[in-house]
Amino acid sequence: MKAKALLSATTELEVQFFDVDSMRVVWHGNYVKYLEVARCELLKLFDYNYLQMEASGYMWPIVDMRIKYVASAKLSEWITIEASLVEYQTRIKIDYIVRDKTTQKILTKAHTIQVAVEMSTGEMSFNTPQCLLDKLAPFLDKE
Repeated sequence: MKAKALLSATTELEVQFFDVDSMRVVWHGNYVKYLEVARCELLKLFDYNYLQMEASGYMWPIVDMRIKYVASAKLSEWITIEASLVEYQTRIKIDYIVRDKTTQKILTKAHTIQVAVEMSTGEMSFNTPQCLLDKLAPFLDKE
């Protein structure tokens, strides 16, 4: 069962020459970069970007990433990348869907999992930091 998204952000980009292989399709490793672009847009929605994470005393490393390649994005095509926050208790889980902008065909599905690590101790937090709950509070009322 697909988790319900608390928040979603969508970004789009044109596939550039430097992202493709000799067959003019996006090299598989570049999808990680595309996910990062969408994740940054999602973090902006609840005002908790990487600098704000650091200021709050936490870093949020990715501890798990799964990518399923369904079809290939090609040179000069426009794609959309949707990032959806689906979990925030004890970890941040974000689901992604990469689509061809024109046809809306799904090209890639993915998810990432991030955990809170206290910067002062280097220890993983097993509870959701209050700073994240505070940032998400305006959106939690809408659930």
